[in-house]
Amino acid sequence: QLQASGGGLAQAGGSLRLSCATSGRTFDQLAVGWFRQAPGKERDLLAAINWSGDSKYYADSMKGRFTISRDNAKNTVVLQMNSLKPEDTAVYYCAATFASTLRRKDVYGYWGQGTQVTVSS
Repeated sequence: QLQASGGGLAQAGGSLRLSCATSGRTFDQLAVGWFRQAPGKERDLLAAINWSGDSKYYADSMKGRFTISRDNAKNTVVLQMNSLKPEDTAVYYCAATFASTLRRKDVYGYWGQGTQVTVSS
């Protein structure tokens, strides 16, 4: 089970730090991705990190604003979101995969519940 947390209300230009945690014993074998879904829109992959943390993927629109990292000792993956915009408002999800391909949405088979992020202008 994956548990996403850290969502909330932020002002435009502000920051939020999302965490994805699990109690599973195979966490250090899993790649983890962060997704978001706004009302009426499809779920988009924002960033992903491989099992060791030495390979990362960012959607073009996230580069420079969002940073993904992981701490396998704590079974946690963090998405640091800076320079937030109202269009970042969405439900954010973390998901995991044993696959080595980070940028394909369809390989992520383990999902957590979402956490709401709302950015006010």
